[in-house]
Amino acid sequence: MQKAVIQLETLSCPSCMQKIENAVKRINGVEKGSLKVLFNASKVKVDFESEIVAIHEIEKAIEDLGYAVVKSKVKPA
Repeated sequence: MQKAVIQLETLSCPSCMQKIENAVKRINGVEKGSLKVLFNASKVKVDFESEIVAIHEIEKAIEDLGYAVVKSKVKPA
């Protein structure tokens, strides 16, 4: 299990949070209970199984919604 903090460009509306949350929750290997989308900080915090899903796949799911990923930090949980 790994922890990721994904920094996004500034989120402009609370409904953005819901869209991101729904997309990331659908990814196999993501620990759904750990997922937090922080609106004011424009960050996504999530735990995931690195054997099942890679960080770039989570980033791509967010970018596919139209939200730019600035950077990601991954560390062991």
